[in-house]
Amino acid sequence: MNYDYDVIIVGAGASGMTAALYALRGGKSVLIIEKETVGGQISFSPRVENFPTIKEISGQDLSDRLFDQIMDQGVAFELETVTAIESLEKGFKVTTDYHTYTAKAVIIAAGVKHRHLGLPKEQEFIGNGVYYCALCDGAFYEGEEVMLIGDGNSALQYALYLSNICKKVTVVTLFDYFAGEPMLVNRLKERENVEIIMGYASKEFIGEDKFEGIRFKETYGDKILELRKKAVFVAIGQVADNGKYANLVDLDKQGFIVADESTCTRTPGIYAAGDCRTKLVRQLTTAVGDGANAATQACSFIDREY
Repeated sequence: MNYDYDVIIVGAGASGMTAALYALRGGKSVLIIEKETVGGQISFSPRVENFPTIKEISGQDLSDRLFDQIMDQGVAFELETVTAIESLEKGFKVTTDYHTYTAKAVIIAAGVKHRHLGLPKEQEFIGNGVYYCALCDGAFYEGEEVMLIGDGNSALQYALYLSNICKKVTVVTLFDYFAGEPMLVNRLKERENVEIIMGYASKEFIGEDKFEGIRFKETYGDKILELRKKAVFVAIGQVADNGKYANLVDLDKQGFIVADESTCTRTPGIYAAGDCRTKLVRQLTTAVGDGANAATQACSFIDREY
């Protein structure tokens, strides 16, 4: 059988692009299929300061460098959405919203998607007062007062970014602490136009036809708080979206693909790398490591089976 590619990689985040780099250097033909943004989640980070050898770089610049590197190596790239992966008698068929491709091995590096608040009217207000990416949409609210919900590194970075362009940023956390890096917490507390409110859970949106604010309730009590701002930026983590691959891989209760550090799944020739797989630490460096492992496993599989 003639295959379109040796390896197809689903996702052009740090993990997927690293996998492409290693597979290409291993002499394999590689196609990356990405549905949205080259670089994945890290491309929205304004400052990356924990990647070895690079003191400071924006996530977008880092993503662009990696993409240029694999393009120079000869990767094929398609901006499409994968809808299904199926086993052939030997190899795999990958179907997208536009085409069908075949490959000897597939690496799923699909990442995660933003977690929503789960409140009524949320879908209605998305893009009209409710946002999940401060870098993408923060500029619309330059000079305005906004709020941000979240307590992790992404939330802290988003709040710092917004504080540079907005009149005031009110940060609301669910519990009475931040889960992000102390350095980022200290930096945020130094900003004079940042207000921090801890220990409140979002209960409902204020506004009928347009977003006007959010009503909160104390996490550990009954006090109600209403915040009326121009916009809210939600940074409360990510969720997996791997249901379409369940015919070939096992998923845990949270929907992450079951795979250890080897990135191997229950189906020989299918590998899971980066944030989409079960793992303890979801960071840029571990995503890169996953990509290298997955490509090495895929190349060995192809050399052995074909």
